[in-house]
This record gives sequence, C-alpha cells and structure tokens, in this order.
Amino acid sequence: MNADVVVFDTGALIALERRQARMWRLVQRVVREHRRIIVPAGVLAQAWRDDTRQHAISRLIKGRTTLIDPLNKETARQAGALLGRAGASDVVDGHVALLGAKFRAPVLTSDPDAIGKIDPALTIVCI
Repeated sequence: MNADVVVFDTGALIALERRQARMWRLVQRVVREHRRIIVPAGVLAQAWRDDTRQHAISRLIKGRTTLIDPLNKETARQAGALLGRAGASDVVDGHVALLGAKFRAPVLTSDPDAIGKIDPALTIVCI
C-alpha cells in the first residue's frame, strides 16, 4: 500500500472485529504510517451490530485518522452513476469504489470481484 489514504469495505471491518491476523497487521501498518482510513457510512452500518461488543470497530472509528464518509446527495449521485456504468447495484460497494478512485487509494476488501467489477482500475487489497 503506497497511498496516504486507504478505504475499508464491510469485509475489512468484519475481519478487524474477528481479529483476523492479516487485517490486524494491515491496520497496525496503516496507523504506524499515519495514513487516513476512510470508512463509507454504509460500510459502518453493514458491520455495526452491538455497541457493547464491537470494541475493535469502535476504537477504529474513534481514531483521529479515521473518517466516516457520509452518503450525501452528491456522493449518492456519483456512486449511482458509477454503478450504472459497471452494471452493478450494491450502493455500499459503489460508495467504496467511488472513494477508492477519488483518493487514488487502495481498497481493503473481502470481496475483490465485486469492487473490481465496479472499477477495475482500483488497487485492491484482499483481506
């Protein structure tokens, strides 16, 4: 990963919460290198289930380098257009891909085929 920014999809947050070794190493590297972590709001909604049990995600989203990107009107339109061009329909994946392209950032994902279909030019890190 060479970008100053990384984008997480839902699978990345779930892997973090499950304490999967590869994901923990990636997050530690990102933090150590002072990179910004971008989590689309829909990704957080898909991964979040219980305030009392999701300590790893909670710690990540409270971090100074983590940004939760909202799905506002303009972002929704851009993600929808991107999905239309790709022949895809998952709004959250569209938002992930849009942010990856916008920031020229690697996307950490457990579903590289879905994200890659939306934008084959993205740098995808499979977790």
